[in-house]
Amino acid sequence: MDKNTEFITDMDGNVYHTIIIGTQVWMVENLKTTKYNDGTEIPFIIDTAEAWYELNAPGYCWYNDDESTKDSVGTLYNWHALNTGKLCPKGWHVPSDEDWTILAEYLGGEKIAGGKMKETGTTHWFSPNTGATNSSGFTALPAGFRGKTGFIPLSIGTALFWSSTAFDDVDGWTRYLLFDSETLGRNNGGKYHGFSVRCLKD
Repeated sequence: MDKNTEFITDMDGNVYHTIIIGTQVWMVENLKTTKYNDGTEIPFIIDTAEAWYELNAPGYCWYNDDESTKDSVGTLYNWHALNTGKLCPKGWHVPSDEDWTILAEYLGGEKIAGGKMKETGTTHWFSPNTGATNSSGFTALPAGFRGKTGFIPLSIGTALFWSSTAFDDVDGWTRYLLFDSETLGRNNGGKYHGFSVRCLKD
């Protein structure tokens, strides 16, 4: 596993570890910021699921509307927030669909890359946490997400990450990890979803 001692701080003062994986440098934790990298506030959405679904503009929330979850799972953002180009600290960006593909290929392909990205054991992931070695140092944790009807529970054992690449006018490309698979999955999801974000160095 490649190592990196660089630490990154966002506009809220949250500090992130980083890891070199192949030719890329990734944050080891999910993004937690409530401000863009120019210091302006990201709109905080705590209203009903319907309000979140119909927003069609930047927004963030805490999982289960509970700020205490941010230290373990980070902050959930809709695609519109990352599409501003200001979500990650300066010098970093939300990975594109191609960036995620480069990571997967370096880790041996999508069918096994997920296992190399997941935190080992069952402290956070549910058993059997298939194939989890975290040999990459990515240290992914299950985070839940916000969907059309509300929050999707941690109990489904899923981590979902945005890419900055649009699938079409209503969906964006995503990557996902599961407790019972070593695959790094790829799918498209509605831009209204609240998913996790990992930042990649420019």
